[in-house]
Amino acid sequence: MPLSPLRFRLLVTSLLAVSFLGALDNTVVSTAIATVAGQLGALEHMSWIVVGYTLASTVLLPVLGKLGDRIGPRAVFLSSVAVFILSSVACGFANGIVWLIVARVIQGMSSAGLQLMSQTIIAEVTTPRQRPKFMAIIGAAFPIAILIGPVLGGIITDTWGWPWVFWINAPVGILAFALAIVAIPHIEPGRIGRFDVAGAIALTIGLVALVLAVSWVGDSAQAVATTVAFVIAAVAIVVFFVIELRVEEPLVPLSHFRDRTVAAGTVISAIVGIGLFSITSYLPTYFQMAYRTSATVSGLVPIATVFGMLVSNLASGWLVSRTGHYRVYPLVGTVLGAVGLGAMALLPAGAPLWAPAVAMAVVGLGTGAFMSLIVAVVQSAVPREETGTITASVNLVRQVGATVATALIGGIIGAGVAVMLPTGLDAATLTPALVHGYDPAIQQQVAHVYQSVFVPIFVALAATYVVGVVASILLPNRRLSDDTDSLRAAPTASIPA
Repeated sequence: MPLSPLRFRLLVTSLLAVSFLGALDNTVVSTAIATVAGQLGALEHMSWIVVGYTLASTVLLPVLGKLGDRIGPRAVFLSSVAVFILSSVACGFANGIVWLIVARVIQGMSSAGLQLMSQTIIAEVTTPRQRPKFMAIIGAAFPIAILIGPVLGGIITDTWGWPWVFWINAPVGILAFALAIVAIPHIEPGRIGRFDVAGAIALTIGLVALVLAVSWVGDSAQAVATTVAFVIAAVAIVVFFVIELRVEEPLVPLSHFRDRTVAAGTVISAIVGIGLFSITSYLPTYFQMAYRTSATVSGLVPIATVFGMLVSNLASGWLVSRTGHYRVYPLVGTVLGAVGLGAMALLPAGAPLWAPAVAMAVVGLGTGAFMSLIVAVVQSAVPREETGTITASVNLVRQVGATVATALIGGIIGAGVAVMLPTGLDAATLTPALVHGYDPAIQQQVAHVYQSVFVPIFVALAATYVVGVVASILLPNRRLSDDTDSLRAAPTASIPA
């Protein structure tokens, strides 16, 4: 049964809706976390509402990627959507923090399948050259969710109450689920073999321990636990690599990384998480303290960053699908990222706010140029039957990179500010509103402290993009093909390019 242009458009619409739902969930919930934890009487456990979700969505990526190759991405996608809807409803009915955290873990597990299988299905029903444009459309869900999620979450919480932050997923999810049943074709699974259970267990233990360890860095009360977690993570990851080298059907086929496209593309993908996602959440605090802006004004710079990311993501996808040439976009993009973050490090204290807004918009433009594109490029370098596995690997390094770098940056900021603050100021209780009430001399001192702490962070992140420049140079200068012979789904000759 061929995919007609109408059915293909329905397919893209369904995948975009589900991807947007998964991306929006975290940003919407972030606004309501304090309200939810307070009403459930568990403010001290508030962070686990996010950490549980993030852990679950990270560790399940390689497992779901392999399952998508083994039983077909359609089944994994539909199952993920169904579980996501049910767990969202369960979150809204939570009457205690344990219930909510368990429901959020299940929700995180299912969310891993939403974005991952959306990318896999697009790869299965398009040619390598068609793929970047549609991958960019699916990838646009993330920056749009960042732009509107926090505001939408605040409106829903204030108007309908916090349970609706979760329940709103149900009607949208059901509609997308119904559309997906009709639009997503049957896709033949890849080769069948024994599932790598040992590798999955080792990787799960390693990732959970690593995320917990970096989350506890900087907390002196968790010093022993942090050390133990790092040791467990190191041992588990070494065991995982040993297993992957020996099993017949590895969870992550390490042999693929001998291919220059896969190796360089994976490094470039990690740059997105390490270089940009890690710093975005700290920018509002930086501008409120160093530039002495209000909370509302401080949010303009991240908006400029995300808007730049959205524009270049769509533009690069469209241009690559027209020409087939892709190497220039990650190369130019990583250069722009390095330049933008380098400019952030060089900006003097007291510079007008438009200056960092422009610098971070340049970082967003650069990152968006390869954010979705590099996934499509790496997919084109492996056999069709391992599309889900390699897509999961690319997303995994990005997500782990973002999680680890975010935690490390948070620890550096906390420790640096505590050491450099003037005597009499307590870093643990210092808020932007409190600082803005001090006399100008103290405000200037605090601004200088934050400037001094963030400058080396911006330099380090700029250096990360320089690594991306090198990886982009190492990408083979090839052209994505229009070959349809290897497609495992229904014939796709009628799909619009």
